[in-house]
Amino acid sequence: MRLRVIAVGTRMSAWVEAAFSDYTRRLRGADTLALVEVPVTRRHGGGDAARAIETETQRILALLGPREYVVALDERGRSFTTLQLADWLARWRQAGDPVSFVIGGPDGLGAAVLARAQLRWSLSALTFPHALVRVLLAEQLYRASTLLAGHPYHRQ
Repeated sequence: MRLRVIAVGTRMSAWVEAAFSDYTRRLRGADTLALVEVPVTRRHGGGDAARAIETETQRILALLGPREYVVALDERGRSFTTLQLADWLARWRQAGDPVSFVIGGPDGLGAAVLARAQLRWSLSALTFPHALVRVLLAEQLYRASTLLAGHPYHRQ
């Protein structure tokens, strides 16, 4: 299944790129994980955050296909256990439609992206830096994939 991460932010630290690449490499098989980076819009002052979010929103929406299942990473979204995530992944493998996970920038995701998303997923009630979310997301997708494959990476 084609999985894609659309993330606001470029020029990540070397450790972020290395960790994301490592899990992407490990995922080869039933699933593939690609990264599309959206540039962060410059913020200059108090009212610029709303304009920046709108610019980022338009860039994200332009990347999404009409049949694409969109998962917005949102701290107010639905939580999954590892087993629930694996079950969800198995269902989407059978459906065959592409899935994109969207990670917002410093000020989060715009309302239009959240409205376009079929699912809002919370990795935690905590707020994480968007760079770290990339790594956590890739690891969790890898974990769910290995669980479905019967690989011993995940332990109960």
